[in-house]
Amino acid sequence: MDKLLMDKVAIVTGGASGIGKASALLLSQRGAKITVSDVDETGGKAVVDQIKAGGGAAIFVPADTSKPEDAERTVRETIKAFKRLDIAVNNAGVGGESAPVGAYPIESWDKVIAINLSGVFYGMRYQIPAMLESGGGKIINMASILGQVGFANSSAYVAAKHGVVGLTKNAALEYSGQGIRVNAIGPGFIKTPLLAENLEEEQLEMIAQLHPIGRLGESKEVAELVLWLASDQSSFVSGSYYPIDGAYLAQ
Repeated sequence: MDKLLMDKVAIVTGGASGIGKASALLLSQRGAKITVSDVDETGGKAVVDQIKAGGGAAIFVPADTSKPEDAERTVRETIKAFKRLDIAVNNAGVGGESAPVGAYPIESWDKVIAINLSGVFYGMRYQIPAMLESGGGKIINMASILGQVGFANSSAYVAAKHGVVGLTKNAALEYSGQGIRVNAIGPGFIKTPLLAENLEEEQLEMIAQLHPIGRLGESKEVAELVLWLASDQSSFVSGSYYPIDGAYLAQ
């Protein structure tokens, strides 16, 4: 096992599939002990089993990021199992309905904001005190290319991801001097279950062509950026937003 993150402890929300799963597996391979949290108990436990089969240490905590008590419990269970917290990947998210602002369903707005934005705040609200107790840490918040630009008929998602970028900058200003680095990642469209659930094959192909690189991204490619930000190799990086988008935002 690689020692880059040896003896570090990481929480990965939305860790049952997609970018969260890829991140949990890669951080584990590089030595970290992992708490996988997700609403998908079957998928989350399968990721934990995969980590353990590879010789790593992991626990699963069923959690809905839109509930602050679940965020608190995730941190508490992590400390109980592993005695500390060094890394948090606030990744859980949903896509929401597709509709223009003037017709956007209120219930979908509330759900997307609760999970994608409030969920990141709730996570950090409890992760940061635990990291201060552990002597510092690294927080990686999963934003999106839509944390920088708009996308028609996706107002809730766009607003939430813009909010994640702002929240990341604010937390970095407040805690970088206390040993906690906070950064955001902005993936382009990545081949994940979330994307597949919401789009037909034809739509996926059209979206792939919006990226100058000519394809969708892979979860493992995003996980490599998560790993770098979670390690001391990025020791002077805090308050930053990193697109990983096949040149989407360069247009």
